[in-house]
Amino acid sequence: MDELIKLDGSHNEGGGQILRTALALSILTQTPFTIDKIRQNRPQPGLKAQHLHCIKALLELTNNKAKVIGAELGSTKLDFFPAEIVKSKLDIDIGTAGSITLLLQSLLPCLVLRHKRTHLTITGGTDTKWSPLFDYLKEVIIPQFSRYAKIELNLLKRGFYPKGNGKVEIKINPYKLEKFQEVNLTEQGELIHICGRSFSSKELMNAKVAERQADSAKKYLLEKLNGFFHININAEYNDTLSIGTCITLWAIFKDKADNIIRLGSDALGEKGTSSEEVGKEAAQKLVNEINSKAPVDVHLADNLIPVLGIVGGKIKVSEISNHTLTNIYTTELFIEKKFNVDKENRIISVD
Repeated sequence: MDELIKLDGSHNEGGGQILRTALALSILTQTPFTIDKIRQNRPQPGLKAQHLHCIKALLELTNNKAKVIGAELGSTKLDFFPAEIVKSKLDIDIGTAGSITLLLQSLLPCLVLRHKRTHLTITGGTDTKWSPLFDYLKEVIIPQFSRYAKIELNLLKRGFYPKGNGKVEIKINPYKLEKFQEVNLTEQGELIHICGRSFSSKELMNAKVAERQADSAKKYLLEKLNGFFHININAEYNDTLSIGTCITLWAIFKDKADNIIRLGSDALGEKGTSSEEVGKEAAQKLVNEINSKAPVDVHLADNLIPVLGIVGGKIKVSEISNHTLTNIYTTELFIEKKFNVDKENRIISVD
């Protein structure tokens, strides 16, 4: 039996992030691992249903040739033995409002940085707490992964907590590259456009919730940002099983090297919070990201770390968060490289 990489699930506050990153890199590098103290510092330690669905999806993609020990609800220890992904098409039902975007956080690196097509249909929550909202995934994260594959991500139905039942389709066709392109994002460049999508369930149409969120966000952006750029925030309504509302904003820049530079932010509506507050919250986050003068926002940084570890390069981030440091800790265990973290200048690089 191969020697297992040992992961501390409580490292730097831990959480499910360590497990999701480890699963992706384990499949990508074909390296087995063991993790203990999973989510030790959380009110309810151990594996949750959404983590089990990540594991189940990877097992199914390998036609159950990958093996796992300890994949049970509440388990604080898990051993994972990877195998090659052989299935090209899979339907995944996370159940209720389990986060589709967090599931894809585990799957994207190992599906994009390989040489076979994949077609997934995933049912669950598209826009949920403590996870990237769908439009942030589509408009900010996916463009970075598109260096290495043609990716088609389609929203078939929104799903909010608690009933979920959202549906997403993703088709990944990796480019046949002899060498992966390094990620080099250190200059923000010139802001040319701010886009957004303000969404609400149809039941909130008479109250004009989506429009109010969009108008509030646009007003704040115009007040706080100086310069000549376009702002376009669309308001949309659709049927959902549970009533919900959300807004995602993304700023598009142009730098001298024609890099893909998008900073994003999002906000999820909650009972007792006005539409205007939700829109303003998303706008405030985006303004902070823009004012950081970095080309990589705090949440995009988390998603880029595993890729950066595999392909190399350098990024400047708006903030070096605990999540980012946790992902660096995890990624370093799977690759034969070390990250250089310049906290003062917010630069992260891999030689």
